[in-house]
Amino acid sequence: MPKTKSTDTARPLPHPLDPLSAAEIETAVAIVRRDGGLDDTAWVETVGTAEPDKADLADPTLQWRKANVCFYERSSGRTFDGVADLLAGKLESFAHVPGAQARISIDEFIDGGKMAAADPRVQAALRKRGVTDFDRVVIEPWAAGNFGIESEEGQRIAYCHCWLAAADGGNPYAMPIANLHPVIDLRARKVVRVDDFGVVPLPPEPAKFHHRTALRTDLKPLHVVQPEGPSFTVAGHAVRWQKWQFRLGFNVREGVVLHQIGYEDGGRVRPIMHRASLSEMVVPYGDPTGGNFRRNAFDTGEYGVGQFLDSLALGCDCLGHIHYFDMAVHDWHGAPKVKQNAVCMHEEDYGLLWKYSNWITGDVTSARSRRLVVSSFATIGNYVYGFFWYFYQDGTIGVEVKATGIPFPTGLAAGAASAYGETVAPGITSHVHQHCFSYRFDMAIDGGRNAVREIDCEAAPAGPANPHGNAAQVSVRPLESELQAQRPMDLARSRSWKVINPNVKNALGTPVGYQLVPGVNSFPFLRPEAHVAKRAGFMFNHFWATQYRPDELFAAGKYPNQHPGGDGLPKWTQRDARIENENVVVWYTLNYHHLPRPEDFPVQPCVYAGFHWMPAGFFDKNPALDVPMVKDQKSSCA
Repeated sequence: MPKTKSTDTARPLPHPLDPLSAAEIETAVAIVRRDGGLDDTAWVETVGTAEPDKADLADPTLQWRKANVCFYERSSGRTFDGVADLLAGKLESFAHVPGAQARISIDEFIDGGKMAAADPRVQAALRKRGVTDFDRVVIEPWAAGNFGIESEEGQRIAYCHCWLAAADGGNPYAMPIANLHPVIDLRARKVVRVDDFGVVPLPPEPAKFHHRTALRTDLKPLHVVQPEGPSFTVAGHAVRWQKWQFRLGFNVREGVVLHQIGYEDGGRVRPIMHRASLSEMVVPYGDPTGGNFRRNAFDTGEYGVGQFLDSLALGCDCLGHIHYFDMAVHDWHGAPKVKQNAVCMHEEDYGLLWKYSNWITGDVTSARSRRLVVSSFATIGNYVYGFFWYFYQDGTIGVEVKATGIPFPTGLAAGAASAYGETVAPGITSHVHQHCFSYRFDMAIDGGRNAVREIDCEAAPAGPANPHGNAAQVSVRPLESELQAQRPMDLARSRSWKVINPNVKNALGTPVGYQLVPGVNSFPFLRPEAHVAKRAGFMFNHFWATQYRPDELFAAGKYPNQHPGGDGLPKWTQRDARIENENVVVWYTLNYHHLPRPEDFPVQPCVYAGFHWMPAGFFDKNPALDVPMVKDQKSSCA
């Protein structure tokens, strides 16, 4: 199928917001190695684009290429971060961050698993369970969290989970080795103890998803063809499509970052958002028994979504006329690697855009909807997450997560039942859990001064003003400070939130705005005193709004790995800063609740959760009235 490629990420003088090229990563690492004062044990956690101040970006001649850098010095157990000026060839800042633990790198993850599998105590525990083929043992070192365990304080701890891979290598999670948890110190590269909560028999047979007895034969080809090519244009990382404009960025922590999102209206580009990204995600599991309570993965802050992005396959992961963006990542030595086809962009038909049938004249007018899709997939251990951004012709922005992969499997004794999950296969259970995503939106509705309104709908009280009982009222409440703007969903009131620019009015004389409309969501099933709840306090409100500060990017704080909690949004909002007619940042929490079922195993069909930003008074009328009413001449009757 047709595909196009982005321009070379190593081109001279890239835009200040562009992702770093492989050459720039090498330069940043070399600067730190030369001037950072670290010893040879230091490894690289992060090298990514350091973004300039928003005001500086207004200068089209701005010469800016800087890198955020974070290193972990194993000999001292210290984390350092700062900024490297790539054009000047020097460190702008670089300092130790007291108490911070760097994220776990892919290399550290792999190395830790191999180290645990080679430990004699671990092998003895495996033999007790009848496992002697150690080459098939899969051990994953998960970030340990912080549970106030004195012996773990001051160490770089990972808490491990074990499986026996399928003999054919197809499924690394084929046979859970339950109740066995090596605890390793990643800094010292040793197993500090083995938590063994008792032998649970291996499942009677491995879970295989590559083995198929018969494939369906009645599925006919379906092709997506654009004979004249796509309707979008790409210049480097700048994208234009159907009046939309934005820049596509990337870093190893957040993955895809969208900048300078705007819509062409009346001969000018009207800004909507300066920056949009996945700020944090955490997956708390609901089983308190054995070592299962320690499964609480902060996939963004403890590992980094960007470093786990897949290289996407044409015709399967992405269908149609595809434009791919390659992204440069790095290993813990700082050696860059270009991840091919890391981000996919394409158009897709989305049914009707609008339609009206005039019952008097018999005339029918309609237009089909098309949307632009920006997507990436990250495989993080057993789960696979698809992160999707949608742009619609009517000015709507959609955000969606598609979750697939393998629900975390653990062993279950014959005849036993789990109070905290569901049996998904003989001898295998998967525990109830939630996927909690925090999305961050640096708003710019027609400029930098915005405000927030909460919109509720409710039945009017009975009385003379509501004689027929059908009156429905709309309540609009200003949220003027950060504490006021900590808000839950309310399905009974069809609650939504609107960001307005009080200084700009539409043709009807009301402030222009965009409305955040929730979709699938839930409340956390955690007690507030839970250790993970203290570290991920953002999950207890679906909506947050803060006054913009450039260093506040991550909802659970910059360094959640082994952090005791209280950082991020709960901490920042205690200042209760004003957000009325200010530079406003909106944070939306998407809690997807998952009670596994047999149909999710051995590999889970995609489940979908998302939300939308819809123009609400931003335009004077339907902005998609100029979409042509074109009939597809290739359509036919079956």
